[in-house]
Amino acid sequence: MKRMICASLLAAALGCAPAMAQDAKAGRAKASAQCAVCHGTDGIAQLPTAANLAGQQEVYLVKALEDFRAGRRVNEMMTVVSKDLSDADIANLAAWYASMKVTVQVPERQP
Repeated sequence: MKRMICASLLAAALGCAPAMAQDAKAGRAKASAQCAVCHGTDGIAQLPTAANLAGQQEVYLVKALEDFRAGRRVNEMMTVVSKDLSDADIANLAAWYASMKVTVQVPERQP
């Protein structure tokens, strides 16, 4: 509950639209069809110029996608891809990428 309140307050502070019900499963399907070529099926970028999205904060992803769609943030590929995303698509994609768990493997130290 506290996490949801904090996310809502942060969204309001960043000027994001009110939170809507998200469907990570629908986001996964949309990501597989539109995002995986650049951002990978696991949210780890396949291109050096693409962002890693796995584990990013949901509110950040919503804000970024809304800004690309509105032209407040510019990137040639993202501007084209985001223009046809609905609010529900954005919420679902954000839920999908935010739900991904990110782990870091620390290499063993050699003596």
